[in-house]
Amino acid sequence: MTTSHTLVIAEKPSVARSIAAVIGAEKKQDGYLEGNGYLVSWCIGHLVSLADAGAYDERFKKWRYDDLPILPQEWQYIIPAEKKKQFEILRSLMERPDVESLVCATDAGREGELIFRFVYQMAGCKKPFKRLWISSMENTAIREGFANLKPGTNYDALYQSALCRARADWMVGINATRLFSILYHKTLTVGRVQTPTLKMLVDREEKISGFKKEKYHVVHIAAGGMEAASDRVSSVSDADAIKTACAGAQAVCVSVKREKKAEQPPRLYDLTTLQREANRLFGFTAKQTLDYSQQLYEKKCLTYPRTDSQYLTDDMQPTAESIVSSLWPLLPFAAGLDISPQFGRVLNSKKVSDHHAIIPTMEFVQKGFDGLTEGEKKLLSLVCCKLLCAVAAPHVFETVTATFTCAGNEFTTKGKTILTPGWKEIDRRFRASFKADADEDAPELARELPEITEGQTFDKVEASVTEHFTTPPKPYTEDTLLSAMERAGAEDMPEDAERQGLGTPATRASIIEKLVQMGFVERKGKQLLPTKDGHNLACVLPDVLTSPQLTAEWENTLTAIAKGEADPDSFMADIEEMTRGLIAGYSQISEDAQKLFQTERVVIGKCPRCGEAVYEGKKNYYCGNRACQFVMWKNDRFFEERGKAFTPKIAAALLKDGTAKVKGLRSIKTGKTYDGTVLLADTGGKYVNYRIERRAKN
Repeated sequence: MTTSHTLVIAEKPSVARSIAAVIGAEKKQDGYLEGNGYLVSWCIGHLVSLADAGAYDERFKKWRYDDLPILPQEWQYIIPAEKKKQFEILRSLMERPDVESLVCATDAGREGELIFRFVYQMAGCKKPFKRLWISSMENTAIREGFANLKPGTNYDALYQSALCRARADWMVGINATRLFSILYHKTLTVGRVQTPTLKMLVDREEKISGFKKEKYHVVHIAAGGMEAASDRVSSVSDADAIKTACAGAQAVCVSVKREKKAEQPPRLYDLTTLQREANRLFGFTAKQTLDYSQQLYEKKCLTYPRTDSQYLTDDMQPTAESIVSSLWPLLPFAAGLDISPQFGRVLNSKKVSDHHAIIPTMEFVQKGFDGLTEGEKKLLSLVCCKLLCAVAAPHVFETVTATFTCAGNEFTTKGKTILTPGWKEIDRRFRASFKADADEDAPELARELPEITEGQTFDKVEASVTEHFTTPPKPYTEDTLLSAMERAGAEDMPEDAERQGLGTPATRASIIEKLVQMGFVERKGKQLLPTKDGHNLACVLPDVLTSPQLTAEWENTLTAIAKGEADPDSFMADIEEMTRGLIAGYSQISEDAQKLFQTERVVIGKCPRCGEAVYEGKKNYYCGNRACQFVMWKNDRFFEERGKAFTPKIAAALLKDGTAKVKGLRSIKTGKTYDGTVLLADTGGKYVNYRIERRAKN
């Protein structure tokens, strides 16, 4: 009698191995593991993808305005060539007669659902499946997950949401990218999240470049240990007049206001806040933080990272207590601290949807930091610090604001006395231990004032004036851009909207990376700056593509679809209508506009024939005078035979002096013969003819 099997499909091989070890499927086979009634296999990310436009019609392989919009009625799918082998393994496992049911064990989120469903449908599988939904790769979490598998149909609405997201992005991306690339004669990638993100960077850059700094002055007085300052004074003559009036005069304290304040502990991390702080403290990009946290998740050191919640569920208190009590020996910066942890403020089941906040696991506190990379250690330490801060006491302090009058003018001074350091002491120690690169975010130093009472007088005041300038907004960093993406469009959304902003915590890092890779954004230190092409693209696109409100509304609708509260067909109909309107609204642009994205030509030197400028092209160095037709080819035989690249530096030297130095060769030189041929040779070798070619006509 054949033993029946359950097929478990994970998203990655590493996750599959972790699951297989827990459920007893330890026998290795080709592309899967087997044992204890289970077959455990995996996808490799997206095994099945939406097909490109060319798959629908041969004519779509060329980009033409007349073919737009492209709106598939029957959607087609492809399996990339490098992933076909693993897909066929999964298909054959699904078709095995002894496989009676499946478990979807891809990442517990929208994209994970899509990955499994695409494979399931492409393979034509009809067998029943259940859903593994876990927030940690710890052995205990996997066991509990398998003990509480959910019916696959419970996640049909989540799949519909994922499908709408994929199709809408395809529809807008394919059509808008082709439309604007055709109009401007350059490949211009357009996307519903990346384009509004680019627009935010461009808007910030314009505010900075258009900023006009203004000078202002502050008058300071000092006497008997007291120092105070005026408000801003625009005119230097007014400031000097106040200084002159106050110098040697008497200052009187007219009010002393004392206030006891408490700064509550921070919330736990969701993915966005973790990415922001890791960028601010360590300079990690959003993608680096996501990669490190995913690796730590797969190593069972961290809970599921792609979460938008900053709370734990109410039933997690015992787990949180155990982790916190076990963390002390692992964190040198926490030695000697007694925080009397309070867990109530981090527990709230109502604020946890798919996954709870990011915290270290019990498996981590048992094995520690051994075997982790430097980046992983930093990120995990940051998560540990946040957990300790979140359950520590509030930071309690007293503020003192004293107001003085002197020669008819008002001055103020402020001080702060710390009463209970609370969670900020943990944060301070952590930063000191890592020498975190975050000067602008360093904890504010407490400034204690001397004892001052109302009515107290200070004689023989010293007065001075300092000069200051207003400052422009700062360029975005990944920290501040992630925050802006999270809040984008919020003012136009209902306050109770569950998901606002651009993208999701899981996708924002890849959006930033894509903008950089496409050449629309560049990194300068921690700053993210739009390039010339990025600026132009954001300026030529219509509001419907650059407004964060549109994509924020999309995300809100997609969340509603996932809950079964919105209709997928209506959503897609709206996307189709928007796409048709976009194409109809842009049929032609002016000749000047078409030149916006032309690559700036790089001058290499002067043409040896006619004296005009020689420019660098993709394959050659050519004369700008079309009648001259002088050209030097980069794949020249002289250089190729010697395994050397014909670089712009060499070309410039040859054009200027007739000689050039090349590493590994003796210097090379040019010469001319009676027929106009340029000769190139190394000085110790034989001349090689290097002809002045005629440029091929376009």
